[in-house]
Amino acid sequence: MSKRIVNRIVMAVLAASCISASAFAKNANSIQVKGSDTMVNLVQAWAEEYMKTNPEVFIAVTGGGSGTGLAALINGTCDIAMSSREIKFQEIELAKKEGVAPKELKVALDGLAVVVNPKNPVSKLTIDQLAGIFTGKIKNWKEVGGADTKILLLSREVNSGTHVYFKEHVLQKGDPKAKEEFSPEALLLSSSQAIADEVKQNPDAIGYYGMGYIGKDQKAIAVAKDAGSPYVVPAVESVSNGTYPISRPLFIYTNGKPQGAVKRFADYVLSPKGQAVVLKADFVPLKQ
Repeated sequence: MSKRIVNRIVMAVLAASCISASAFAKNANSIQVKGSDTMVNLVQAWAEEYMKTNPEVFIAVTGGGSGTGLAALINGTCDIAMSSREIKFQEIELAKKEGVAPKELKVALDGLAVVVNPKNPVSKLTIDQLAGIFTGKIKNWKEVGGADTKILLLSREVNSGTHVYFKEHVLQKGDPKAKEEFSPEALLLSSSQAIADEVKQNPDAIGYYGMGYIGKDQKAIAVAKDAGSPYVVPAVESVSNGTYPISRPLFIYTNGKPQGAVKRFADYVLSPKGQAVVLKADFVPLKQ
């Protein structure tokens, strides 16, 4: 059995059993990563590529949402938290009480895609229209140039960093004092893949997720800041140059400055080889 296969088996076993950080402490070359579902495929790809040339290292990657990952970092049950949003003030304060000092590292960029079924004639929306749709003020597709059918809202669940980012930057338009919330009729789904699957089978559905999850069975909406601005689709170039209105950084967090195996893995992630993996995973590399 090859070392690569062995490493993949170890990843699966560790992920399934949710081994705690205390168990990892016995092996300085084991790394537990937890958090953002948006980032799971990317970080798994990094882990697999890294372990090809570092077979002595075991890296387990599990999702659960950005909030779950940061909570795991704070309570000491992971070495690295993946997050598609910045850590919150309340989380920093809780970490301090637990003797944890979260260290932020930006590792990639992402365009948060708004997707509909390819049969839906609507192809472009403004931020105001998106806010109206997801708060429930706009309920029928005909209000935005579509068919006379009720809109089915799909959202990530509240523990998701993607949910938080979309609420703060689309529904609330970046205003920290804004109170807009998702419509109570929105279906809260546990993963980006669940949203993709629902959009695939329902012409009336609309959802959002990281652009790495866009497939042939979903259509990405072109988004404009306002009616007088250009409509832009999520793509590597538009996210990299900031013209796509719903672009965001992706982070990993460690307890203090990375050390040992965690530092070596983080260094790889930011290296040209690591950033090449970002592009292959349909996300956007940091500018070198």
